[in-house]
Formats: sequence, structure tokens, C-alpha cells
Amino acid sequence: MENHIIVIDDEQDFLESVRRGLITSGFTNVTTEKDPIKAASLFKNRDDIDIALIDITMPGMDGLELLQAIKTVNPRTECIMVTAVDEARAAVECLRKGAYDYLVKPISKEDLILSINRALERKKLVDILDLGKTKSVPQLVNKKAFKPIITGSETMFRILKESELHAVSDVPVLITGETGTGKELLSKAIHAASPRAKNDFIPINMDGMTSHLFDAEFFGHTKGAFTGAQKDRAGYLETTNRGTLFLDEIGNQPLELQGKLLRVLQDGEFIKLGTSRPRKTDVRLIAATNKDLEKMMLKKQFRKDLYYRLKGGWIHLPPLKERKDDIALLLSSFLEEFCGPSGANIEQEAMSMLMNYDYPGNIRELKSIIQSAVNLAQGKTIAPKCLPSHLPKRITNDQPEDESGFKIASLIEVEREHILEVYTQTGQNKSQTAKLLGIGLNTLRRKLESYDID
Repeated sequence: MENHIIVIDDEQDFLESVRRGLITSGFTNVTTEKDPIKAASLFKNRDDIDIALIDITMPGMDGLELLQAIKTVNPRTECIMVTAVDEARAAVECLRKGAYDYLVKPISKEDLILSINRALERKKLVDILDLGKTKSVPQLVNKKAFKPIITGSETMFRILKESELHAVSDVPVLITGETGTGKELLSKAIHAASPRAKNDFIPINMDGMTSHLFDAEFFGHTKGAFTGAQKDRAGYLETTNRGTLFLDEIGNQPLELQGKLLRVLQDGEFIKLGTSRPRKTDVRLIAATNKDLEKMMLKKQFRKDLYYRLKGGWIHLPPLKERKDDIALLLSSFLEEFCGPSGANIEQEAMSMLMNYDYPGNIRELKSIIQSAVNLAQGKTIAPKCLPSHLPKRITNDQPEDESGFKIASLIEVEREHILEVYTQTGQNKSQTAKLLGIGLNTLRRKLESYDID
């Protein structure tokens, strides 16, 4: 997902200079416009412009009028005002009318990029706050990046949208959640949706990382730096430059190594073993843990300064038992993966057992169970005997209730309940419901008609 920036100024030379500066700084989606009236009309027809760089003195419509027009139709666009005159009164008026910043010409490239990055960070935070206010299901811009994550849950769609908003910035992201909830899969999606997508994504398991191993693996070494070092070796911080490092199990990292990682985050520098010369690195860090880092901080097992550095963006993945509706979707996906497009048949009792298990190992455990069941079924229908013995056996509706009075719905009823829940979440939007469920629109219409729903 690329940030869209529009530059509005009546001086063609200024427009071309700013456009070149933005493109060389990595902002490829840049629009320029000399006529402020045309620019105002442009905003009436689209809402995907993130930043507007506006000259204050222009013929036909001045910058303050254009600022007001933009904020009226698209208040989420962050506006940065530009002027050749350094006047405090003008700056205050711009900020009062909703501008994010006020820059005076001539503008250095460094000051311009700094202001734009800060404005984008503010826009991201506002968008994240708005996610909790809207009742509609948020739509992803970069659907391809998040396609591997299978869900029909409104909660999960909001988490994915928040992840997409974090993806466009360079701030570190901390992903928390139980083992097997898909933290690495989400980190890959964030990388794929980021401006760093064309560069490397390297996952690293921090569990059991010793001090010597950390230095050698992260910083690299020169020939002769220690016994056995026969040649120079690049470390993760060098090979992943302009890419993303995923640090799994960050909660298991010793305090000594936490300090070394913090220095890299603070300074953007590291020193290769065998040298004394600092080297710069441009690496985006995404960390994950299944531990409660706040409790670890209270016990002085995790550094507060590192915690707040890593938590530039925080995403918590719920366990599978809190998103039961996703079990059927995940089950279908895993069966297709292991058996081909035709999938496999499952006896109703076996399906009931799968739908009513809490999966302490979450998605990873479900996948493992399905793979094992497919192997044991040997191409035949998956029966209860193909499933692990610890899965609770539940009776079906046409049998007596158990001691707790529990009855299990049939597969048809489970499907009906899931379709209707997604249909309700989308505000009864058939096209959107069909997309979320991964079925054809005509198929959805037939299903709804069978439920006596127009």
C-alpha cells in the first residue's frame, strides 16, 4: 500500500523539484497540480489522498480556502501548508483551520520528508482509533498481502486492517498472542503490505540465543575475528538492510541481549565483530511473544525501554477458541491443502468433535490434527477414530442429551449459522458477504433463499 501525496502550487519549478525529492525518498505515488480549483474538485471525487502539500499564495483560490475545502470533504487528509513568507499569524491561522504543519520556502528535502513522515504517522494513529468507532467491516487495500490469513471474523478483519495501517510506517511492531495463533504469518503479511516488500523478510527464533551467537548472527564478523572465522560474514542486520527482521519469542531473550538490541533500535547502528567502525542499518523490526511482557517488566525480566521501543505498534491475536466461526473455514482450507481442490468427506460426529474442541495449540494444532486425520483416513471419509483421543466426543441432535444437556449442531446448521453471521456483519451486503465467505454471489443467493431470506 503506497501513500498518495498531492502537491499543489502555481509554480511549475517548485512542483517538479518537490516531486523529484519525494520520489527519490521512496514516495512513488505523487500527484502535482498547478490549479487549486482543479485540486479542490479532485478531492470531491476521491478519498485516498493521504497528504496534501499546499502553497498558501495561489491565484483563483488561496491555500487557506483550499485547506478548508479539503477538510470539509476529506478530513482524514493531512495538510501541510507552504509559504514564502515566515509569518506567525499565518502559521497560527493554518493550524487553527486543520493543517498539520507549516513550512517556509525554501524547504530542505530533510525538513519536508520529516514533516510528511510525522503527518503520515498521525494519520495512521487517527485511522486506528477510527476502527473502533465504525460499525462497518473495514476493507483492506492490499488484500493480496493478507490473503494467506483465513478468517470470517469481524474482530480479525479489524486486526488485519490495523496491521495494514501499521505496515506503511517504519515503526517496530509487537505481536502478542498464544502459541499457534499465526503471529509469524501476520508479520509476513505486514512486510508484504509495506514499502519494504521487495526486500528480505528474515524470521529469527530468539529462544535460546546466547550472547556470542547473537553477536555473530546479528552483527556478522570479519575474517580472523575469532578462532575458526576463515572469511568475512554478513549478519542479519547487514543482509536485511531495507527489509524486515521478525524476532519470534522475544520474551525469552536474556537481559544482556535485550540491551544490545535496544542500542540497534536507538542508534540504527551496529559494530561487526573484528572491527571498531559503526555501520548504519535500515531494518524494520517486528517482534512476537506469547508471554506477558508487562508482568515480566514488573519482575525485572524484560527491559521497559526495549518494551516501549518495540511497541511502536501493538497487535494482539485472539486464540482460536475466541473465533470459533473460523474453524470451519480453516478446516476447509487445510483439507484442500492436504487433499486437493476436492477436499475430503468428514463424518458428522468427527465434525462435531472438531468444532467443539478449544485448541490450546490454536491454528497450528488444528492443522496438525487435520493432517494426521487425512493420513489415517487414507483417502476415505474422516471418522472419529482418525482424530486424537483427547478430543471430546459430543452427541448429535438426534441422540439423547449428555449429562450437561449439550447438543451439537449438524454441519448444515453450522454452515447456516456462519453464513448468516457474516451476512449480518456486512450489513446484509450480499456482494461483500460472498467475498468474505469465498463463494459465488449466486451460491450465496441460493443459500439465503433456502433460509427464507430475500
